Amino acid sequence: MSKMKIAVTGAAGRMGRELIRAVHGKEGCVLGGAIEQEGSLALGQDAGLLAGLGKLGVLITDDAPELFAKVDAVLDFTVPAASVDFAGLAANARIVHVLGTTGLTPDDDAKVGAAARHAVIVRSGNMSLGVNLLAALTRKVAEALDADFDIEILEMHHRHKVDAPSGTALMLGKAAAEGRGAGLDAVGVRARDGHTGARRRGDIGFATLRGGSVVGEHSVLFAADGELIELTHRAADRGIFARGAVKAALWARGKRPGLYSMMDVLGLDAAKAKP
Repeated sequence: MSKMKIAVTGAAGRMGRELIRAVHGKEGCVLGGAIEQEGSLALGQDAGLLAGLGKLGVLITDDAPELFAKVDAVLDFTVPAASVDFAGLAANARIVHVLGTTGLTPDDDAKVGAAARHAVIVRSGNMSLGVNLLAALTRKVAEALDADFDIEILEMHHRHKVDAPSGTALMLGKAAAEGRGAGLDAVGVRARDGHTGARRRGDIGFATLRGGSVVGEHSVLFAADGELIELTHRAADRGIFARGAVKAALWARGKRPGLYSMMDVLGLDAAKAKP
């Protein structure tokens, strides 16, 4: 089988450069293109040079439709509006779209879901192996413990992150809610301020911290009278997300159109694993 041609969106950004390095360093694939927004100073530059790899002969473009027609997959960690557009372009080109963008609205979700009728879309709030294992453990622990254990999710990211709670925190909250047989919309508490009253039994709370250059830290706390269980993941390198995204693209090659997650990629989806 020929090497998978993978394009990277937001190529000039921190995550874009990590993705370029991850594609270049992985067997079975090759950097097939790099995209930036119209007017970017990076347009026309060699993507390899920008990522510190030396010349690769791949020039950064803003013509996504043309590029999507030439590649097998696209890795996308940009912003919601752009990602929705990229999902539609991936559907038109019938290619793989690995979607790591967070902060999408319900309307955005619906558009991505519609695009997945024609594209293979792998979407996750976090592409790292460790975080997805954490989500699987969170679901299992929540299932094992009753509502005498209060569930709280704490996350911290760098000062530049624009959405809160993080996509990973919400993914963990969803896993905890599923373990309890509930929907996160019904039991999630995003903020507390003022005289809130006593904590409601069964709620899943979120706390958000922002500061410095923290790549990402997430903890799930199960607190009961006299004991506390804490599950934690700390990311020290954005490369873990980039490598996970490349793994997802290679896994998705040849799959039927649909909306998948990193749980599918890693074989951790408990619901699909049941006979």
